[in-house]
Amino acid sequence: MTATKPSAAPRMRYRPLGRTGLEVSEIGFGGWGIGKSMWGRTDDAESMRALHAALDCGITYFDTAFAYGHGHSERLIARLRKESSAQFTVSTKIPPRNMEWPARSSTALALAFPPDWIRLCVERSLRNLSTDCLTLYQFHVWTDSWLKDPLWPAVVETFAALKKQGKIRHAGASIGDDDPETALGLVRSGFVDQIQVLFNMFEQRPLDRLFPLCREKGVAVVVRCPFDEGGLTGALRPDTRFEPEDFRSHYFGGERLAETCRRADALETLVVGKKARTLPEAALKFCLSFDAVSTVIPGMRKVSHVSANAAASDGNYFDAGELEAVAAHRWVRNFYQ
Repeated sequence: MTATKPSAAPRMRYRPLGRTGLEVSEIGFGGWGIGKSMWGRTDDAESMRALHAALDCGITYFDTAFAYGHGHSERLIARLRKESSAQFTVSTKIPPRNMEWPARSSTALALAFPPDWIRLCVERSLRNLSTDCLTLYQFHVWTDSWLKDPLWPAVVETFAALKKQGKIRHAGASIGDDDPETALGLVRSGFVDQIQVLFNMFEQRPLDRLFPLCREKGVAVVVRCPFDEGGLTGALRPDTRFEPEDFRSHYFGGERLAETCRRADALETLVVGKKARTLPEAALKFCLSFDAVSTVIPGMRKVSHVSANAAASDGNYFDAGELEAVAAHRWVRNFYQ
């Protein structure tokens, strides 16, 4: 679906989604948390209120995936379509058949994304989203080693056929690990119109090579994890405890949480001020300070999340000097392992 600018939310700003011809809100809706998987307890009624609030705030980009609750997140967004007349863009993702996150360069493409699996997943997401065309369909994991896999030409042909049939419009990929260099070849290949990547005030490596390359090729950048899974919200403390089913109990396990809080406190002192009232607002504005970025997709499960995140889209972002100061807080690590 093509996004439009709702008159109810004049403050939201919009950017081109790369070379797709689509325009999307600077703040998008990250749909993992509403999928009822790996983020603790979630209430569907509350999730629907958050989705409607997002439209009211001018959000026109909604990111989901079959893996978010085995299609639960997709089905909630389908409900949103039925309950609202607003037009918005939805991106969803193909889970790897071997269910391996992140992808390993040694894994054969036949184990992750064989053509028959891609076609099956397209049909499944079409049903879940109650639509006849997926605007943006992404690999949920990626490794550039697949470009040399003997099966890759068949995958390319499969996408071409699905586009010809009108079942998908644009192809993309979500870099499923913390290394932004794992998709440089894919961007150069011309196959994808969009890349989703982990980027925040700690994880700044996409600035080195990925962002410049995407700008050069006209490939949209969608930023995920702007809050470092909560580490940059200012809400976590060294004694915070997570529910067992919440993946952050592993992500912030051991001494990781205390170190994250120490570094977040240092950043908060630096970035909160005239341009950002809170650390999470600063985290979003940091991402939006780069013109390679089309939209940022923080996870949202409550109306309060939506209103706070949407307010960050005001055009008052960090200048070169401020970004240079934040650059000193670059922190390379992989807490997903």
